[in-house]
Amino acid sequence: MVSIVKNFFRTAAIALCCISAGASADALDDILDRGTIRVGVAEFTPWTMKNEKGELTGFDIDVARKIAADMGVKVEFVEYEWEKILPSLAEGKVDMVAAGVAITPKRALQVEFTNPYSESGVGLAANIEKTRNVKTLAEMNNKDFTIAVVRDTIAFDVSSSLFKNAEVKVFETSKAAEQAVLDGKAHAYIASQPVVTYFSVSNSKKIDLPMNAPLLSYKNGLAVHKGEQSLLNFLNAWIVARTADKWLPASTRYWFTSLEWKEAQ
Repeated sequence: MVSIVKNFFRTAAIALCCISAGASADALDDILDRGTIRVGVAEFTPWTMKNEKGELTGFDIDVARKIAADMGVKVEFVEYEWEKILPSLAEGKVDMVAAGVAITPKRALQVEFTNPYSESGVGLAANIEKTRNVKTLAEMNNKDFTIAVVRDTIAFDVSSSLFKNAEVKVFETSKAAEQAVLDGKAHAYIASQPVVTYFSVSNSKKIDLPMNAPLLSYKNGLAVHKGEQSLLNFLNAWIVARTADKWLPASTRYWFTSLEWKEAQ
C-alpha cells in the first residue's frame, strides 16, 4: 500500500510539472501575439544615442528595428541605465536586450546570449592636458591617476585589473564619465573602443587616444531571458541570414568605421 501511495504522488508530481511547463509562456509566441517586441537599450555612442530631435538612433536601434521588421512586429524601446539593463530581462520588462553587451561566462549565468552579432574592444581616451607628460600605460597605474569607467561594464573589469594602483572612479552613465575627463576630474576614460573613439573625435582639442590597439577585444551578443530557446533560435537565425546578405557587415561599417552617421544626426 505504501508503495502504491508513493507511486501515486510521484506520478501526480510529474504530471503537474508537465502541465506547468506546457502552460508557461513562450516569449516568441508572446511577441507575435502582442505584435510588439520590447527591446532594452542603454545610451552608449554609437550603439544607442539620441539625435537633435531627441529620437533614438544608433547601431543597436537599427538592429532592433530590422529584427522587428523581419518578425513582422513593431518595436518598443525601453531605456535603462547600464547596470539595470540585464536585470530587466529577469523582471519581464523587456523581451530582448540590444546594448553591445559583451559575452562573458559570468553574464551567461544570468541571461541567454545569441551568437555574436558584432565585436568590439576596450579602449582608452585621455585628457590631453592632464596626461601630456605620460609616456607609457604603466605610468598611469599609480595612486595619482584617476580612471573613469561605467559601472558593471567590461571596461570596469579591465580597469580594476590593469590599474590596481590607480583610483578607478565609477559612474552610472557614459555621459557622466566623459564629463569627468573633460572637466579634468579624471585623467582617462576606459570604455568600448567605438565609444572612446567618438569621444576623442568629438573633443579633439581636449581628448586623445594614446593607444592604437584596444586594451582587450571581445564579442557582443543580444540577450534574452534564460530558457527562451525559441526566441534565441530566431535571433541566431536572423544573425546568420543578415550576415550572409551583408546587412549586418554594412551596418557595422557605417556605425563603427565611419562618421557618416554623425552628419546625418
